[in-house]
Amino acid sequence: MALASFETYIGGRSHLHSWTPRLKLVSLGLLMFAFAAVKHLQLVIPMLGITAILYGLSGLPLSFLRRRLRYPGLFILAVVLVLPFGSGETILAQLGPFALRQEGLMMMVLVVSRFLSILTLGFVLLGTTPFLTLLRALRSLGLPTVLADMTLLTYRYLFETADMLSTMQKSMHLRGFGHRKRWLRLEGKTLLQLSGLLGTLLIRSYERSERIYKAMQLRGYGQLKQAQLVAKQPADSTSLLLTGLSAFVATGFVIAEITLSLSIR
Repeated sequence: MALASFETYIGGRSHLHSWTPRLKLVSLGLLMFAFAAVKHLQLVIPMLGITAILYGLSGLPLSFLRRRLRYPGLFILAVVLVLPFGSGETILAQLGPFALRQEGLMMMVLVVSRFLSILTLGFVLLGTTPFLTLLRALRSLGLPTVLADMTLLTYRYLFETADMLSTMQKSMHLRGFGHRKRWLRLEGKTLLQLSGLLGTLLIRSYERSERIYKAMQLRGYGQLKQAQLVAKQPADSTSLLLTGLSAFVATGFVIAEITLSLSIR
């Protein structure tokens, strides 16, 4: 399975594409933490506005965001849809045993907005920065070499494991598994077959990891002390400007949140 087919990076010439990776990582990370601290609805519109501006500056197509928000969006909706009916005391509407409550509705809007903003910023980071470049940026910020190697190998061979699982499922299907949709009834035999599939997958993955590690050792990995130096890309004026603006906006959100909290008290 080709690794390139899973790459989230989309090439472009926007300012966010040319933003120095380590500065972009720190800046967007600060914005994510600032957005995660938002607890007042007054800051929701500015938060969504900043997110929309950054996504527009990235030059990424809307289809990129729509495809990647689909499954996380369904998950968060399934979690927060109960909030308007189970949280709060101010009833806005009553329909039989179900009561739409103002506090729960406000909490739902806040949670969904934060989730959408943070996730969008994450996709902006991944969509404008190649994965290997992002790892180099993490290394330049002090990430240990072992963790960087583990992250890269996990990213590389996660899709190989998925490909192996797909092949095994096709083999089981050709041998009659699932033709009568027995798996829907969770019969004992079906559960035994599924557990066997999972066990075989784990064993094969473990054996493959052992072979990969031995191959890396034969090529000198871990046997020679290598200079832990990561080339740092010089920051241009545009990158410094974007970083300064991001830090200013993140600080502004934190100050605004503290001010609103104190004013309510």
